[in-house]
Amino acid sequence: MKNNQQTSGRDKPMNVYLLGLNHHTAPVTIREKVAINADRLEESLQLLRQYIPNGIILSTCNRTEIYAAGSQPSEEAILNFINALTGVSFVDLLPHIYLRENGTAFKHLFRIASGLDSMIIGEFEVLGQIKTALTAAENANMVTPALKNIFQSALRAGRQVREETGISRSALSVSSVAVDLAAKAIGGLDNCKMVVIGAGEAGRLVAKVAKESGVSEIVIASRTMESASALVEMVGGKPIDLDNMGEELSTANIVVACAGAPHRILDIDRVEEVMKNRPDSPLVIIDIAVPRNVEPEVGKIDNVFLYDIDDLTRVSEQNRQMRENEVEKAEQIVAAEVARCTFGWSASGTKPVITALMQKAEDIRTQQLKRTLKKLPPLSEEELFNLDAMTKSIVTKILQEPIEYLKKNETDGDQAGLVSELFRLKIDENEG
Repeated sequence: MKNNQQTSGRDKPMNVYLLGLNHHTAPVTIREKVAINADRLEESLQLLRQYIPNGIILSTCNRTEIYAAGSQPSEEAILNFINALTGVSFVDLLPHIYLRENGTAFKHLFRIASGLDSMIIGEFEVLGQIKTALTAAENANMVTPALKNIFQSALRAGRQVREETGISRSALSVSSVAVDLAAKAIGGLDNCKMVVIGAGEAGRLVAKVAKESGVSEIVIASRTMESASALVEMVGGKPIDLDNMGEELSTANIVVACAGAPHRILDIDRVEEVMKNRPDSPLVIIDIAVPRNVEPEVGKIDNVFLYDIDDLTRVSEQNRQMRENEVEKAEQIVAAEVARCTFGWSASGTKPVITALMQKAEDIRTQQLKRTLKKLPPLSEEELFNLDAMTKSIVTKILQEPIEYLKKNETDGDQAGLVSELFRLKIDENEG
């Protein structure tokens, strides 16, 4: 039996942890090997059950991560699962893998939900991806109350960031950055023909942005004419079958590949054949799929300019710099939500003390803030937000070590009592 993890016992407190890799730690050549597309999520969760008793799989173009709850992180079990699912060995995975537990895991997920850890800062697709991951795991009966709570908190943090900051105002997406890169590569989109490979959500976004950006002719290529035709009805253009792209590729200026296929759609032989009919006409191919739709060797063909999702990093860095002020506000919201979740994650024996300590600190903070505001001239809404966020951040940092200490010594009633006496806390005995 592969699943050896204990899931009960009050002497072993439950922890939430994650193991994964992302665009910060692994290039697309690695990420595509462990990517789990939506249509494989159900079967992947059933396989995961053979290795750990619970878990949520979050897999996007930027990351593949497994979240789980247990007394100890099951790092080896999860790596065995990834190997069984994808065939990727420990040796290839380990240089790119990270492990997070409890507070650091919460912060990691909340930053993802808030669009802070995406290649494109503020992108909005990730909230839907997190919700899909949670729903799929719930349908597979792989979600514990703790995991559900953390994911719901992440969704709440993500929505709050978008409501209270401008981080997603006129936000870019991978699709819009891809179209922008295409425009820069060929000097504009007027009188251009674009072939979009894939009729899913990414294809819809690419086609929509392309139309709004002035692309004169859009062709939608899909595995089924039904899917291609459905997208054409929404955004216009011409539907074609993937197997019949040759003629359209021969006259295209731009190809954007974004199909959720586990295999290459454009290989070097196919593109070389296309380029024979247009030897002096450049072709820009932007592959934003993970796994990639286009064989990397295609970029070696004369007059073919191939970009993959990691090539979008330069544009995304410019996007980050433009949104720096909003990022700071978003980070403060995330910190407050992480603190709330972390403090509530303590064992029942110390939770009343931690709750009382948090409440006393919050009471002091709000009282002192009110006194200070009375002495200051009227402040703008942004200044009030920043001042409130700054004081919350100070309180969070001051309390972090005492609370972590309490959690580590959760079975020692004397330590909790000492903290209670030291801070003269009013303990609610019904808390916990």
